Amino acid sequence: MLRVKDIMCRKVITAKEDISIQDAVQLLSDRHVGSIVVIDEEERCRGIFTERDAIRVFAAKYSPAEPLSKIMSSHVVTISLEASFEEAKRLMLSHNIRHLPVIDQTDKLIGMFSLRAFFDEVLGVKTPGLSAGS
Repeated sequence: MLRVKDIMCRKVITAKEDISIQDAVQLLSDRHVGSIVVIDEEERCRGIFTERDAIRVFAAKYSPAEPLSKIMSSHVVTISLEASFEEAKRLMLSHNIRHLPVIDQTDKLIGMFSLRAFFDEVLGVKTPGLSAGS
């Protein structure tokens, strides 16, 4: 059975919630990723900032100097390392999301399961940026 740990990316772009919106958008652009996981000092997920959030920021005319905490999605749907691909798919479909931070038993961030990783590894479609196992 295909598991999250078999497909996830190990290199996750992270930030603290006090960085500016501008810096977060720049990080998305510079690293060619679709999301940034906002973590605390213990590397636990506190939020997520995605390309969709960046569009919302622009449309709502937030100041780029505002902290990321103002607009990040603070309800983060996560998944465990040992979860099945089917569970990841179910969560993504039911929450209409494209990124699932992968956590260990202490809720520490250890990876990212994304549609990009799925396309890269399962379908053999190579997309720019990070790939599974990175």
